[in-house]
Amino acid sequence: MAPFTLEGQTLGKYRVLEALGRGGMAQVYRGYHPQLDRYVAIKVLRADLVEDKKFLKRFRQEAHAVSGLRHANIVQVFDFDAQDDFYYMVMELLEGDTLRARLNEFRLKKQRMPLTEIVQILTDALNGLEYAHSEGVIHRDIKPANIMLTKKGQAVLTDFGIAQIIGSTQATVSGALMGTLSYMAPEQGLEGQCDARSDIYSLGIVLYEMLTGYTPFDADTPLAILMKHLNDPLPLPSKLDPGLPPSLEQIVLKALSKAPEDRYQSAGEIAVALQEVAEKLSDEKRQAVLPPEGFAPQVVFSGDSRQHIVNRQVASEDTDMDIQPVASAENKPSIAASKSKGFDAKRLNQIVENPPSVVISVLYGLGLFLVFNMFAAMVLSITRQNIWNVGWAFEIYLAAAFFTLLAWSLHLPWLLTPAIIIFGNAVILSYTALTGRWNDWVFLWMLEPVIIASAILIPMKLQRRAEDKIYLTRALSLLLTVLAVLLTISTCWFSFIVDLLFR
Repeated sequence: MAPFTLEGQTLGKYRVLEALGRGGMAQVYRGYHPQLDRYVAIKVLRADLVEDKKFLKRFRQEAHAVSGLRHANIVQVFDFDAQDDFYYMVMELLEGDTLRARLNEFRLKKQRMPLTEIVQILTDALNGLEYAHSEGVIHRDIKPANIMLTKKGQAVLTDFGIAQIIGSTQATVSGALMGTLSYMAPEQGLEGQCDARSDIYSLGIVLYEMLTGYTPFDADTPLAILMKHLNDPLPLPSKLDPGLPPSLEQIVLKALSKAPEDRYQSAGEIAVALQEVAEKLSDEKRQAVLPPEGFAPQVVFSGDSRQHIVNRQVASEDTDMDIQPVASAENKPSIAASKSKGFDAKRLNQIVENPPSVVISVLYGLGLFLVFNMFAAMVLSITRQNIWNVGWAFEIYLAAAFFTLLAWSLHLPWLLTPAIIIFGNAVILSYTALTGRWNDWVFLWMLEPVIIASAILIPMKLQRRAEDKIYLTRALSLLLTVLAVLLTISTCWFSFIVDLLFR
């Protein structure tokens, strides 16, 4: 089946002409505005990344902030809107290619970018960043693919605000997240927090790649890359190019300090430092060299920072989630990735993160009711033992499972409120029904306020978790679903025993 395309259709005032490219978060088209007789670039955000009901509000806020930027080194955003399920931004159409493509050209020729060209590109990017930061706008996703090199030899920053509009923790598309993490500041990957200094770190990685041809930290999994940013010392650029000016290397080292307070505190500050060494640089061709030992991709988890990652969606992309944490702060050996023999955490994460659709969840819930009631009817017809006599509480567990299945598929924390209330009462009622100790209600009623408070506080806490709300809601919903089914089975079994012994 041919891939879906908007070519030939109309979005707002713009006629979509042809596809220009596809990224991890959006599809880019060439468009035309008939009234203004102007060709534009239309970036259509991927619909499957839009899961939050607050997305439209966030989209309009961020797009409005980005459209207010007016600078020669920042792509101009003309318009933004939503039509049907398509969210799109309209930008100036730049003739040229990305820095990523330019770097690949040098790699194919076994060369590296001339130092004078590197300084020109970095200076343009810093000028754009300094202006954007002064306007209170953080890029959040600086990488070679987001730096355009025009035919006039000018570097222009693109995709301002896209990571924030979509939500950086949702951008877990295969390849997109890997690329982003290679340039992501430690505090951004660890805590999901970033400021102007985080953009400086990302641009420092871009500078490192322009100088050496490689990004400093590489591995087979996204989480392994993040852990290297957090804990591993920066491989010196001079190891790859001994002829690199020490003053330029010092700029790289300071820009890539792991603590934000140790970096350049503004884009203007690093621009001044860069200009001091620019006049002494050569524009001669630089030959590429093979990376020394240690630069090859390795899956190495180092330090204990891994235990403090709050971005669960970053962690869920890892291929080895079952690696044991470091034993103590004094002893921090590197831990090679390995598979646990008794527990497949990757598979569990896949189940949590890939729930069934709402329709399938409803069918599952109704199916549970049908299966257990048919089982009870079958037991009655064969053994003449009526499970419903003392085991009727299993019906309440099934009602709780119905809501938890919906919460799993919709990842809505407040759906857990009725589920927890029903589940808690099912536990109390199954106990009293199976034991016949109805007088125990004299003290069991005191559990009701606890159940209701939990049903309110737990969803409230989940709702406030900006980074991992979806993951935790799905995980808790799945856990309650499994418990409800297990307790249903247990209640049916014990009611069979009770009816057999005391009928």
